[in-house]
Amino acid sequence: MSLVNVTDGTVALPTNYSVDKSIKHRLPALQATPVLDYDFLRRLCKDPGLQNRHNPETTEEAHEHFMKNYHKMFIDPHAHLKSKPPGELNTGERKKKASHPSLISHATGGYTGNVPAMKDFPQKSYPIDTITHNVGDYLPFLHKERKISDPKHVRKQGIKTLRRLTRKYPFERTTDENKVIFDILKKMPVITRQVPSERVLKELAVVVTIDIWKEPEFTVFGNTGLHLILKGSVSPLAIPYVRTESNVAAFNRVPTPTPFEEDVLTVGEVFGTLVKVEGREPNSRLLTVKTLEPNCEFLRITTTDYKRVIEQIENRDQTEKTNVLSFCSSYKYWPRQPLLALANLIEWTSFQANTVLVSEGFNAPFIGFIRSGECHVLRQVDVKHTLPNGKQEQRTKQVVMGKLTESQSFGEISVLLDEPMTCSIVASTHLEMGIIDPTKLKELDEVTLQLLKQSNQRTFGNLTQEDIHEEYMQQELKREWNEYKHSIVVDAINTRGIRPGYGKWAK
Repeated sequence: MSLVNVTDGTVALPTNYSVDKSIKHRLPALQATPVLDYDFLRRLCKDPGLQNRHNPETTEEAHEHFMKNYHKMFIDPHAHLKSKPPGELNTGERKKKASHPSLISHATGGYTGNVPAMKDFPQKSYPIDTITHNVGDYLPFLHKERKISDPKHVRKQGIKTLRRLTRKYPFERTTDENKVIFDILKKMPVITRQVPSERVLKELAVVVTIDIWKEPEFTVFGNTGLHLILKGSVSPLAIPYVRTESNVAAFNRVPTPTPFEEDVLTVGEVFGTLVKVEGREPNSRLLTVKTLEPNCEFLRITTTDYKRVIEQIENRDQTEKTNVLSFCSSYKYWPRQPLLALANLIEWTSFQANTVLVSEGFNAPFIGFIRSGECHVLRQVDVKHTLPNGKQEQRTKQVVMGKLTESQSFGEISVLLDEPMTCSIVASTHLEMGIIDPTKLKELDEVTLQLLKQSNQRTFGNLTQEDIHEEYMQQELKREWNEYKHSIVVDAINTRGIRPGYGKWAK
């Protein structure tokens, strides 16, 4: 170590001296800013014995009093919870104490006077800072969401929501708002009885509108659409005032509507029709009502919107059915006309896993076209089974010979020729498919039937008994090998004293 000369209070560093910038000094840990009670500090500083502009010196009594009490201005954040038993501290006191100006501290030396309280926002949960044994402190966690089970109140809230949402134009509503409208409408029997399926109702929920009639004694024509009363009441001017599947014949039998002004329709009831009555003008007396109150509001589904939605769904279904057929290898090169004729006969259905669709030796109940999912194809084989006593007996077992996946079909030859299937087909996963009932094949012409017969073969009908026995032997050998490996591993574990899930093998 070399000596450094000091001259006139200055230090002369040697020429070869260098500063090591890599040295890092540990900074003190940051601590949270204490919470101060400014009201208590303000009262403590008002002691007349302390030094101020009027008093040049502090008295000993004032100094001792300040030193004994100054530490009380530091507040424990949980002191307001400890001041009362947890059960006596209600929600209002929590909010009041949490927003008190004296509990607000500032990290910088700025203004520390009266700070305005924070805005009170509604909260869904009430956190508990200490563990208590009062059940009342934990009830807010269990009742975060309240569901009303009273049918009348649910219906009233649903009507109120429909009035609010339908005031917007259909193009202004969001997807979530349309879903809310759909959820409300599907719970109304008066609406579901008019609509054939929930799929159609979901499409109609997007195009519903609201009609508002501000004056009483106005005539509302029901032949323009189906009307659901949201506010007010009406009196029907004809019977029937709503068209359903059960009274369709009444419109053809009665040439003119019957006046009927005694009945009154209120909120939640419907009038009108989804299907326009042919041969009648929209402004005819048929299905007409009269408003009885001012500001009547109706949710309306027009006949034109209903017709358009039905056509769109039918066209979409027709396209999906045609695509399923065209993706199948047997129907890929079919002409357009017979392909559409066959697609019109398809009906959509679904099956759960492990469902037996077709059994070997029986006729196929339908022609199937797989839309999604997989099926296992099984064949029966006769094998010798050795009993525990050493005797052998003949048994029939099933062997998985293959699988059917998307864009594949089965059952055509069995249905057309009325012959039993050569294999069993079992759904291995959830299955969505289109089926054709054998009775509907009578609607096809002879050319399409011949084309259907020539384009298909028996499902796995080219397998011989040797192929089935060979596949059975391979699967049995694989199964025995897996069982042997498993037994070896189990013996090794038991020999070494390894117990999975215990001790050092717990993780």
